[in-house]
Amino acid sequence: RGLLGVGCNRLNVHTIRKANVAFARYLSQYPNVFKTGVAIAYDNRYMSKEFAQESANVLASFNIPSYVFTTLRPTPELSYAVRELGCEGGIVITASHNPKEYNGYKVYDNKGCQLIPELIDQVINEINKIEDELAIEINLSDNQRKLVHWIDHEIDEKYIKRVLEIQNRPEMDKSNLNLVFTPQHGTALIPVTEVFNKAGYPYILVDEQCSFDPDFPNTKSPNPEEKVAYEKAIELARKVNADGVLSTDPDADRVGIVVKHNNEYILLTGNQTGSILIEYLLKTKTQLNTLPKNPVIFNTVVTSDLGEKIANHYGVEVEKTLTGFKFIGEKIAKYEVTHEKNFVFGYEESYGYLVEPFVRDKDAIQACLLIAECMSYYKHEGLTLVDVLNDLYQRFGYHHEDQVSLTLKGSDGSQKIKSILNHFRTSIISDFAGFKVVGKEDYLLLEKTKDGNKSKLDFPPSDVIKYYLEDGTWLAIRPSGTEPKCKFYFCVLGKSELDVKEKFNSINQALKKHLE
Repeated sequence: RGLLGVGCNRLNVHTIRKANVAFARYLSQYPNVFKTGVAIAYDNRYMSKEFAQESANVLASFNIPSYVFTTLRPTPELSYAVRELGCEGGIVITASHNPKEYNGYKVYDNKGCQLIPELIDQVINEINKIEDELAIEINLSDNQRKLVHWIDHEIDEKYIKRVLEIQNRPEMDKSNLNLVFTPQHGTALIPVTEVFNKAGYPYILVDEQCSFDPDFPNTKSPNPEEKVAYEKAIELARKVNADGVLSTDPDADRVGIVVKHNNEYILLTGNQTGSILIEYLLKTKTQLNTLPKNPVIFNTVVTSDLGEKIANHYGVEVEKTLTGFKFIGEKIAKYEVTHEKNFVFGYEESYGYLVEPFVRDKDAIQACLLIAECMSYYKHEGLTLVDVLNDLYQRFGYHHEDQVSLTLKGSDGSQKIKSILNHFRTSIISDFAGFKVVGKEDYLLLEKTKDGNKSKLDFPPSDVIKYYLEDGTWLAIRPSGTEPKCKFYFCVLGKSELDVKEKFNSINQALKKHLE
């Protein structure tokens, strides 16, 4: 992801060409690519369609066919298209929830999964061989022009059909639900409304946020993690007395939810939503006898432990990955081959969920349908999702998850982030606010220390440090992969809501002292 504009550190036609030349050279090691090609999708941003067309032209210059959507599509549908069309790779032009001045370029493998770091390194290696992107010229022959194929509704229909199949209770009366939905000017508008129409869920749209406007004019933020993103939707929800609000980000891979509870509209975190969905899914699959043998759920090392406790209660294992859904996709692919375990659910704390693995990325379209089903089911029981969450806290202990970001821009900022990580990596810290440190995991050194004993971590190296405190509370530190930020994650355990919030504030203050 990067700012649009002129220059080699901006996204423009020349830097997009450079990235595509590198990706084409990388793909050329797989002879199949010259038959099966690459699927390409894009969002509503400035230059998205132009960059998609440019990508197709560069691939054609390498005699690689492409299948480009005629109009904007969700990122998860691109992942599906790669698999459905049998392509060797995929490209999405999107900057997800970043401000309007940004765009981005994401690449996928033949499983519809974002490239993992060791493969991205191969692409970067090819990028570094290109000295002057201005010298790249694309002159296509007539035959090469024919390698660019435009695809329209044929993939949509198959994708929507698969999404509808994730329902656990398709016969349930859904007319009890009253939802407000906003696509934040993005790509989820058509697929989510089509899925809701076909499944029978009533909804009301935030009309002024339904235009595919690249300026995102009618939202304070298109990021579903931020409360300001919901202002217009909550205003509408109050007017129509809605049970809740669903908001997808512009490329429709993440979704946030606001729930009406005691006449208040409460934004759930990604951790809370993930935990509620696990409880609903596993309870339902157990009742309906649809839980597979050797079931497994995937989440990341910075995701709350509450979901794992719920899963374990139902006899379901949880495996951790590094941050980034590509690592969850990699795990799904591994077990698809070995058949050791069967995927049930995958999620991240950053509002990304996957229900069925016919997509290998976060899928807000699937998630919207599951959340609607979950809300309708519990409403029939006289419960809101906040009631469900409070019940989970009673059963498994209070969990307060939080994330604090420190924005540090420019090369000075980048150095400062490195020095922060280095401080925590090299310092011996015995406690945070009097809460004793009992374990530390360093994912760069792949080293785990617990009660003074060291062991190895089985992960690819990544710049993440995690501290465990004596009562099961933990905090983690990592640099953002997409923004100039150092991120601090907290999962605080306690006896009550007040207890966990007070404890979080104390630990956060103690952490800040290390940053002075």
